[in-house]
Amino acid sequence: MNRTTPAGLWDRLTGIQTSPPWWLVVVTGLAALAAVAPRPLWLLSRNAITIAHEGGHGLLAKLTGRRLDGIRLHSDTSGVTLSWGKPTGIGMILTAAAGYTAPSLLGLGGAALLSAHRITLLLWVATALLAVMLLKIRNAYGLLTVVLAGGTFVVVSWLAPAEVQAVFAYAVVWFLLLGGVRPVFELQAKRRRGGAPDSDADQLGRLTHVHPVAWLLLFHTVALCSLIGGGRWLLAL
Repeated sequence: MNRTTPAGLWDRLTGIQTSPPWWLVVVTGLAALAAVAPRPLWLLSRNAITIAHEGGHGLLAKLTGRRLDGIRLHSDTSGVTLSWGKPTGIGMILTAAAGYTAPSLLGLGGAALLSAHRITLLLWVATALLAVMLLKIRNAYGLLTVVLAGGTFVVVSWLAPAEVQAVFAYAVVWFLLLGGVRPVFELQAKRRRGGAPDSDADQLGRLTHVHPVAWLLLFHTVALCSLIGGGRWLLAL
């Protein structure tokens, strides 16, 4: 079937693909760990986690009825998502809580798709999310970062052989699962030194009158449970 026809595209999207052998799944996990653990590489790779972090804020802002004004991504791997609406309430709380949990939950969702052998679906969903996010980027560096990320997914999903697509998909999901853990520890360290007074955890503390440490604990729980659960799915345990 011609993959450029609507029927062919639908067949590709809904079909199942062959997973790589277990040893290659382990190799992709080790490669993702190598991109997260050493600080020099992390200073570069963290940009991808920032995309997921700010995308999480933006997605929950829209889902809870807030007006999403724009997203900015900076070269120091920080980011800002601006939304308007009621300054208190469940919508604001969910929007603030979505940032640090988004990379891990996206990784967990990706692991679920890969465990169901939906590699193409995963790549296309990721591409669609990046395309939607691109519409809300409001600075040049953020635009460049999202275009490069989205372009990589487009090239791999359309031009790469099935084996390369599988390896790429597993590496991305491992990276989200592993990369979602480190920022929470970094935030904890900053707060211990008296920094980050306006962090997501502190904003949530003011919104809910629950101590920011409790929100940090929630972030840790989501990140670690997603890593364990997603890792088990990826390794088919």
